[in-house]
Amino acid sequence: MPYTRISLMKGKSTDYLRALSNNLHRALVETFGVPAEDRFQIFHQLTPDEFVFDRDYLCGPRSDDYVLITITAGRPRDAQTKKAFYQRLADLLEQEPGIRRQDVMVVISATEADGWSFGNGVATMVVDA
Repeated sequence: MPYTRISLMKGKSTDYLRALSNNLHRALVETFGVPAEDRFQIFHQLTPDEFVFDRDYLCGPRSDDYVLITITAGRPRDAQTKKAFYQRLADLLEQEPGIRRQDVMVVISATEADGWSFGNGVATMVVDA
């Protein structure tokens, strides 16, 4: 049950955003144990003044196609699962929509089950004893 925020520069086409969304979700399903019907994504398209990042820190150089993917997961994953996800995601996004591997940054955090309400004012994932 990840919730994903995708931050990038303004100006990408609908097809580009769709390919990014679909391949992100595909990587999550294939490597991160996410059900196929579990997709919650929000795109933040920002101006250069609103999207500040170091172009050379660690895995750069980064271009204007840099994308920051922030995933809030409902349960922790081990390091091997995360590594497989990062690799698969970079592979898929490089293929379509053509994002360079250096331009893909991912931050993952996990929450407790009581941190989620999918609606109706209910802590959906909490099983009452």
